[in-house]
Amino acid sequence: MENDKMEIEAELLRREDERCMRLALAEARLAGEAGEVPIGAVVVADGAVVGRGHNLVETLSDPTAHAEMQAITAATSTLGGKYLADCTLYVTVEPCIMCAGAIGWSQLGRIVWGADDPKKGYRRYTQQVFHPKARVVSGVLKEECEALMHNFFARLRV
Repeated sequence: MENDKMEIEAELLRREDERCMRLALAEARLAGEAGEVPIGAVVVADGAVVGRGHNLVETLSDPTAHAEMQAITAATSTLGGKYLADCTLYVTVEPCIMCAGAIGWSQLGRIVWGADDPKKGYRRYTQQVFHPKARVVSGVLKEECEALMHNFFARLRV
């Protein structure tokens, strides 16, 4: 009986993760359409999006204008505080070390990403940047997230 309950809860969480990652993918597509690297992010609290963002590095001529930074800023503004312990960040690509630092400082409770980033992802440098209680999930809609990045960079090489 307890195993059935746990399996149901895990399935519901998987579905919620996929639903929210699709929202992050929509943000990533907006970035790509604007000529930005197509990375998108959303911050969710109690099933509701409280912050969203996509890369604006080129648009703002700002190397810190990553999707995660935009989404975290929007979420803290929406919620009226700097800590996001009860929130989940969904981002299409593994955060870089800068964004991972911001995620750690905001104390996000859960971080979910799609595609790994072996070249610039935070895990290349450290695994211990997030809040100690943060839970991390990777690989959600991985193929879709990877395809978006691959297609963007393939168009640049033509």
